[in-house]
Amino acid sequence: MKLTEFFAQQLDREVPISRRVLARVPEGRPDWKPHEKSMQLGYLATLVATMPSWLTMAIAQDTLDLAPTSGPGYKAPEWRTNAELLGHLEAAAASAREALAGTTDRHLATAWRLLVAGRTVAENPRHVVIADTLCHAAHHRGQLTVYLRLLDIPVPSVYGPSADERTF
Repeated sequence: MKLTEFFAQQLDREVPISRRVLARVPEGRPDWKPHEKSMQLGYLATLVATMPSWLTMAIAQDTLDLAPTSGPGYKAPEWRTNAELLGHLEAAAASAREALAGTTDRHLATAWRLLVAGRTVAENPRHVVIADTLCHAAHHRGQLTVYLRLLDIPVPSVYGPSADERTF
């Protein structure tokens, strides 16, 4: 199996899970966080929704500068409703699927760099960046399920039943 096919299949397994979790995010509480050191709920939900687009970036761009000296960096999309949040997930996933379909395993073996203010802080083959991104997305989605629990919102099944949903 090609890496592009493997990652597309993994994306197709993970996006429905993210959709179930994001559908439970309460509207109107973007600033809520469980602890002063925690991310805000709205930021975390946006992160989970848009992370599939990181696959597109890893394929289409050679670098990402988190603090570019030449102007403002990435600005996350805004949302107010679950429908808008889920729309961001669907757009990010569609972009990732298209990028994977349009690339090759050979390209995925080429280097990709993460920069901060023009300085390289990480360099890996694109396939490593994509694999790490999918794991990173699962991590943040897990954080989001903890937020749901703390807000007394039923947690959907993820990789198996939850205390609130016995089937998945």
